Amino acid sequence: MKRTKICLFFILIFMLPATSMSAPKKDIIREIEETMLRATRFMVETVSTNGGYVWYYLPDFSRQWGEMEAYKTMIWLQHPGTISMGHLFLEAYHATGNEYYYQAAQKAAAAIIWGQSHEGGWNYMIDFAGDRSLKAWYSTIGKNGWRLEEFQHYYGNSTFDDDITSDAARFLLRMYLENTDPAYRPALDKAIGFILESQYPLGGWPQRYPLRYDFSKKGHPDYSSFYTFNDDVTWENIHFLIQCYLTLGQERFLDPIKRGMNFYLLSQDGCGAWGQQLNMDLEAAGARTYEPAAFLPSTTCENAGLLLKFYQYTGDKRFLARVPDAIRWLEETALPADQAEGERTHPTFVDAKTNKPVYVHRKGSNAAYGYYFTDDDDQHLLSHYYGKCRVPLQELKEEYNRIAALSAEEATQDSPIRPGRFEHPGTPQKFYDLNRFKFNFPATEEMVREIISSLDQGNRWLAKHAMISHPYVGDGKDQELTDEFTSENVGDKTDTSPYRDTTDQEYISTGEYIRNMHLLINYLKTKKEGRTAE
Repeated sequence: MKRTKICLFFILIFMLPATSMSAPKKDIIREIEETMLRATRFMVETVSTNGGYVWYYLPDFSRQWGEMEAYKTMIWLQHPGTISMGHLFLEAYHATGNEYYYQAAQKAAAAIIWGQSHEGGWNYMIDFAGDRSLKAWYSTIGKNGWRLEEFQHYYGNSTFDDDITSDAARFLLRMYLENTDPAYRPALDKAIGFILESQYPLGGWPQRYPLRYDFSKKGHPDYSSFYTFNDDVTWENIHFLIQCYLTLGQERFLDPIKRGMNFYLLSQDGCGAWGQQLNMDLEAAGARTYEPAAFLPSTTCENAGLLLKFYQYTGDKRFLARVPDAIRWLEETALPADQAEGERTHPTFVDAKTNKPVYVHRKGSNAAYGYYFTDDDDQHLLSHYYGKCRVPLQELKEEYNRIAALSAEEATQDSPIRPGRFEHPGTPQKFYDLNRFKFNFPATEEMVREIISSLDQGNRWLAKHAMISHPYVGDGKDQELTDEFTSENVGDKTDTSPYRDTTDQEYISTGEYIRNMHLLINYLKTKKEGRTAE
C-alpha cells in the first residue's frame, strides 16, 4: 500500500503542467528594485566624476560630452546632466526608501556646491581642474562651436540660461528640505541671494550675472545683460522664488515674485508681442547672430499663457487685459496656408517694424569664417534653429476664455501666494513637491520588462543615435563661403557643435538612464498603490 502511494505521488507530479516545475517567477517589484540599484551603482561608482555627470560617454570612456565635448575633469549641469541626476536620485529614494539613492543625491549636491560661484550662481559646466582648465576649453572647443555662441567666450560669471542656476538652487532646496539638513543651508542661501540680487528693479532678469558687456560677435552687441525670456529665464526664477515662499515661508520673497510677474506687463509691446530678449529701453533685441532683433510668436504665446497663470496667482485683472492683444497679433502673423508646414504655423522671427517674417540663413562651414544673415526667403532654412515654429494658438484662446470667465476669488482658489496660514497636514517642508519635471508617463508591465531586459551584463543601458561632435582639431581654416552647410546641423570637421550620430555606435547616456529610471519608478509607485497602467 505504501509503495502504491509513492508511485501515485510521482505520477501526479509528472502530470502537473510544465510551468509549475520551473523556477517561480521573480516578483516584479523586486526585479524593478534590483534593476534600478544595479544601474544606479554603475552610474554612481563607475561613470560619475566627483558625483557629477555629463550627457554621453563612449563605452570605453575615451570621450565624453554634454552639449559640447567635455574634458574628463568636467561635469555638465544642463538637463540631462548633474542636476537632473540629483532630482532623479531623490525620486528613486522616495519610491524605494533605499538610502543608497539619497547618498547618490548627496554626491551630486556636493559636486554642484563645489562648482557654485562665489556670488552664488552656476555656469553650464563645472571643471574640477579649475578656471585655468576651463579657460583653455573655451578658447579651443567652445570657440569652435559654430552655432553654440554661448560657449565661444569665457565670461567667468553664472547663467540663468536653460534653467541652470534656478534648477541648481531648486535641487539644493530639495536637499535641504528632505531632512531639514542645515548642511545645505549656506549654499542654498547664497543661491537665493544671487537670484534676488540679479533681478533688475523692473522685475526681469539678465541671462548672465554679474553683468558683463565684453563679448560682441561680428557687430552684434553682448546680449547677456539684456532682459531675457529665452529658455524661460524670467519665469524659472519666479517659479523658484514661489517654491521658496511656499516651503520657507518668508514674506521677503513676495516683492520679487510680484515684480517678476509685473515685468511681463511692462515688457509687452503695444502690438501685443514680445521679443525673447529686450534691451534696457524694453525694445526687442538680438542675441546670438542667428537670433535677430525681432518679436517671436512662440515667446508671445508662452508669455500670454503666463499672464493667465499670474491672474490665477493674484486675481489682478491687469494680467487678463492684454492677452487678447497677444492673440490678435498671433492671428495677424500666422503664415499663409501655402507657407505653413504642418503644425509650423508661424515664422520663428517677425520684424518688429513691418510685422513681416524674418528668416535666418548661413554661409561658410566653420565658426572662424562662416556667418549668419537674414532675409525674407523661407527656403533652405537652418536645421538647428528652424525658421518656422508651432504656436498652440487655439489652446491659448480656449484657456483665455476659460480663465477670463472666473471671478478673482474662483481664479485664485489654489494660488501658491495666496495669503493665509498653512492648512495642510504636517509642515510646508514635507508637503510641497518641488520636482521641476512631472514625469507622469505611464509604464506598462511590458515596457518595464523590456527596460529590465535591456540592462546589459555591465549594468548599462546603452543608447544609439546620440548627439555627438567632431573631436577638436583646431580653429576653422576654410574661408570658402559655401552653401553646403546651409541646412545642416553642423559644419566641417573643425565645427565642434553636436550632430546626430546615425550609426549603430552605442553610448552610455544619462538621458537614457533617467528615462528608464522614471518609467520604472512610475510603475513601482502604481504597483505599490495597487493599480497598474495596463
